Amino acid sequence: MKILLVHNNYGKYSGEEAVVDKMATMLSAHGHEVAFYRRTTEGVRESAVGKVAGFLSGIYSPSGVRGMREALRRERPDVVNVHNLYPFISPAALFECKKAGVPVVMTIHNFRLICPTGLFMRNGMPCETCLERGNEWSCVRYNCEHSRLKSLGYALRNVYARWTGAYRKNVDAFACITDFQRQKLIAAGYDAQKMRVIPNSVDAPESYLPTDGNYVAYIGRLSYEKGYDLLVEVARRNPAIRFRFAGAKREQTGIEIPDNVQFMGYLQKEELVNFIRQARFVVMPSRCYEGFPMAILEAACYGKPTIGPAHGGFTEIIGRGDSAIGRLFEPNNLDDLEQQIVSLWRAPDEIARLGQMAFDKLRREYSSEVIYKKWDSLFQELVER
Repeated sequence: MKILLVHNNYGKYSGEEAVVDKMATMLSAHGHEVAFYRRTTEGVRESAVGKVAGFLSGIYSPSGVRGMREALRRERPDVVNVHNLYPFISPAALFECKKAGVPVVMTIHNFRLICPTGLFMRNGMPCETCLERGNEWSCVRYNCEHSRLKSLGYALRNVYARWTGAYRKNVDAFACITDFQRQKLIAAGYDAQKMRVIPNSVDAPESYLPTDGNYVAYIGRLSYEKGYDLLVEVARRNPAIRFRFAGAKREQTGIEIPDNVQFMGYLQKEELVNFIRQARFVVMPSRCYEGFPMAILEAACYGKPTIGPAHGGFTEIIGRGDSAIGRLFEPNNLDDLEQQIVSLWRAPDEIARLGQMAFDKLRREYSSEVIYKKWDSLFQELVER
């Protein structure tokens, strides 16, 4: 089977790019032929002309539509798997797939179909106003992008997609990475029959070598919605515990950094593996719902549990009760976050138990082989239909 992967790369390499590349590798390894239609935002928005181009193309991109048409003619795929269309492909390109009679499955990485920013967040707290009101204008009203022009542009591109039915008419299946996402799309009026839950995956090892670890680890970009500043404050309150942060800094802040905090920068491959193995556990203090935090799976590969907020997909990935693979804290509650971190830090046996639970769940539900079977089944269904 031939699959065309469609993705507009972000300005900097992100988790979505990693998932697209992983998808291509996984499909190729199982004998499928993979083709790409990719564009990029990298280096474009530094200029005023680039910003205007991004603004207009996000609503309707003539070159994106033309590029999709040409890719379909050139590659003649059996299925199109769409990831990100903004800004230089645009939802209008989906009509070309319908004209060509090629089924489309869209991987839902975030909440952008029903929230212009894709985050479901405003002022550091989850916000579902656009979902509740059934339109996107609250993004402009509350200036969710902290730029009137950008907020307007984000709202208008969602308005265009909604008014034209670009997603509803042309996408045959939506592959949600969590059930939480699936429920939100259904609440927004998307067809429940088109919904599938296919999580992200990793190449799960056969086993892992347990390690004690000597610091609390954070993995992800250092930005406000990720809540890394909350973890810095927990570190300030607990100078006897070491904290290490792995990720690129995306914004300048005046946060004073205590002596027990160390920023390691953006880590990849063996550096990231060693970083995880030397940690006691991982903490993700996100203010926003997030899509599917890959750091939880990366930690599970080495028997490390994760502490995360009790909202969004975190609750189903980390879980509760006897089946939990980590701990949950009340979102944005610094005191509860601190309590969960400190109590787990002092419980090595509990860390080991949760770490084993995390590894077992990884093998059972999130390994590449398990997830591939879900994708293959969906592709076969779409082609036969």
